Amino acid sequence: MSSSEMPRYPLIINGERCEPSSGEYRDVINPATGETVGQVAMGNEADVDQAVACAKTAFADKAWRRMPPAERSKILYACASVIMENAQELALLEITCSGGTLNRIAGMDIPAVADLFMNLAEEVKEYPFVTNLPTRPLPEQVHSQVWKEPIGVCGLITAWNFPLLLLAMKVAPALAAGNTIVLKPAEITPTSSVRLVELLQSVLPKGVLNIVVGSGSKVGEALSLHKDVDKISFTGSTAIGKHVQQNCAVTMKRCTLELGGKGPGIVLPDAQLENVAYGALWGVYMNAGQACESGTRLLVHEDIYDALLDKLVEVSSRMIVGNPIDPATGMGPMSTESHFHSVMDYIQSARDEGARVACGGERADVEGCEGGFFVQPTVLADVTNDMKVAREEIFGPVLSVIKYRSLDEAIAMANDNDYGLSAGVWTTDLVLAQEIARDLRAGSVWINDWHMMRTDAPFGGYKQSGYGREFGKYSIDSYVETKAVSTSFEREPAKKRLHHIVHTTLGQA
Repeated sequence: MSSSEMPRYPLIINGERCEPSSGEYRDVINPATGETVGQVAMGNEADVDQAVACAKTAFADKAWRRMPPAERSKILYACASVIMENAQELALLEITCSGGTLNRIAGMDIPAVADLFMNLAEEVKEYPFVTNLPTRPLPEQVHSQVWKEPIGVCGLITAWNFPLLLLAMKVAPALAAGNTIVLKPAEITPTSSVRLVELLQSVLPKGVLNIVVGSGSKVGEALSLHKDVDKISFTGSTAIGKHVQQNCAVTMKRCTLELGGKGPGIVLPDAQLENVAYGALWGVYMNAGQACESGTRLLVHEDIYDALLDKLVEVSSRMIVGNPIDPATGMGPMSTESHFHSVMDYIQSARDEGARVACGGERADVEGCEGGFFVQPTVLADVTNDMKVAREEIFGPVLSVIKYRSLDEAIAMANDNDYGLSAGVWTTDLVLAQEIARDLRAGSVWINDWHMMRTDAPFGGYKQSGYGREFGKYSIDSYVETKAVSTSFEREPAKKRLHHIVHTTLGQA
């Protein structure tokens, strides 16, 4: 494809396609082939200033900020319609920029993105934007309400692994609450996000939703430090999340963070091994392991350790690693060449520390995708909880299988990590599973499966996996300020009991 035919993805500011102030564009690379599939505008601080100013102007419009929930619901439903009407185009863009498989994006991501907007379209009608408190007679009769109001201009920073889904997880609740937005998607997987923002301009007022692609060091930094940005929502690594949090503190921005994970799954001796093998590998091979909530540590009781390991290897051998656009493909590539090498380094570190590669552990060769960044489905045996692969987020198709003797030991190992995003239990004893779930320090606990995320259930982390919740009505909570409004009914000063504390002569002749 010649440069003149190459699709170009500009910034979207105030409802219009805009060239970046620097004039700079960057190639977008298909990680399955290594080929360039488009060029995206690279914004900078000046572009952020322009987008924030437009978002601030849009927020000042009372017609948007104070729109009744029933009307806002219609807009959210309209957003869902736009997504479904353009599903094929969006899915293809997502596949070619991120390496996500056709099966996953068409079968999970696009429906979930539309469902998220529709779910919030219903939730917004019942959300307690105004709550009346009961009248209290003492110290006098006062009518009090609690109002939930939009925060203002929201800077939304998304990661590269699930571009459209992460966009929706932030944009939908921000719109539901009545905020305006400047979105910064990851610059390596931006095409589907830019196109969706462009499509949504047809149902949103100008300036409500803007997108500025660029590096974290320029655009992300400018957003998180900007005096006119009132809230930041960030999804990404824990290390960058800490930096974003520090930046937000400069102007006391509201901040929510969805960060890394190291999901432990505890397999009890009575678990059904077939179910565990398929479910646990779904938990770590989905999106080639490039998901923060992946189940990357499998804690297995010693009585079934060898039998389950054999089953994991058997199921892994049937995984089809291939071109993401092929419906037969179950697992695609790593997002970039550098990330591919990072995953391979983790596998080597496991070998160096005494773990055994039960299967995989090498580069995967895919016919027709010789320039891609594929890693074989990998199961590591004889891992201990102090190894690097058990402590750090690999973000690849690598499962660490760890042996335990007692349930208390397994729970302690599961919690012995800086992260707390996801955890799981595999057992036929569902009562016991619920008890174990109470002891696991994670924002989501899944029993006898993995990735059981739904758009009406809260999603977020404990510990260094971040704070704040996404999905459903719980996500709206992160995009509102709380205001108490009280009205006094007593008109005679002498009858106001508290006034007498200061006005000691009140009521005296």
